[in-house]
Amino acid sequence: MRKSPTESRESEMRISLADFLKSYNQNMPASFPRVSVAMLKKFKDEHPLLFKHGDSWSLDEHRKKIIDWLPLNSTTAPLR
Repeated sequence: MRKSPTESRESEMRISLADFLKSYNQNMPASFPRVSVAMLKKFKDEHPLLFKHGDSWSLDEHRKKIIDWLPLNSTTAPLR
């Protein structure tokens, strides 16, 4: 299923860590671990090449990478 042009633009927008955290946690299935600010900061520290735009996050660019990274790192920081 294709994304509508509005959905595509929203997922590509550069947003703050707080906005990324809120969107990520709200849109994941209830059974999936939630992320915290500490976890996102750790992810950013471990993947500096993904942050060519400074402190801005992108749902399109970072969400899948967080999903892949999270299972191995979810015990390193408190959830929520």
